[in-house]
Amino acid sequence: MAGLLALSRTIDRINEFIGRWISWLILLAILVSAGNAVIRKVFDTSSNAWLELQWYLFGAAFMLAAAYTLKQNDHIRIDIVYGMFSRRVQHWIDLLGHLFFLMPFVVLMVVYFVPYVSLSFHSGEMSTNAGGLIVWPAKAILLVGFFLLALQSVSEIIKKIAIMRGDMDDPNPFISAHEQARLEAEALAEEAKAIAGEVRP
Repeated sequence: MAGLLALSRTIDRINEFIGRWISWLILLAILVSAGNAVIRKVFDTSSNAWLELQWYLFGAAFMLAAAYTLKQNDHIRIDIVYGMFSRRVQHWIDLLGHLFFLMPFVVLMVVYFVPYVSLSFHSGEMSTNAGGLIVWPAKAILLVGFFLLALQSVSEIIKKIAIMRGDMDDPNPFISAHEQARLEAEALAEEAKAIAGEVRP
């Protein structure tokens, strides 16, 4: 199990590094969008290439950060029923979900996208829009995103098994939405008290 946990930590570090740095693409997409809008308004000209670059950047940020989001356990989930079970049952739900739903899906996507990207690359596929960009980088981003998500799925499966065996602590203890709201309210109340104490003469 020690070797598998070392693999899991390596995958986590890779996806954390990528996830943290890829967030800068959002800022770059905003700057490209703003620049394109200003040029269009001021100089009455525009380019499909700049518009498509915005889409590429946003798509890259979304796809390449998906694995990091999974690692952080920040994907949207409905915990109305999930929160009713014990933590051990929740771990089983997560493990089976990763094994029988997430893993087959991401592996299928990787297998599907390899020839899809290869064909686009070798054909030199271009955008159908006038003055648009080449298409294969956008398709390659999809492939890389699903590959990173597949790797993170492996890491999550390893960690779930290790947690259930007692080989490691739970890095993401479950907190229901109600409990989270209560904790946030308490934190805000404490912060308000601290500010009030500083303001008092």
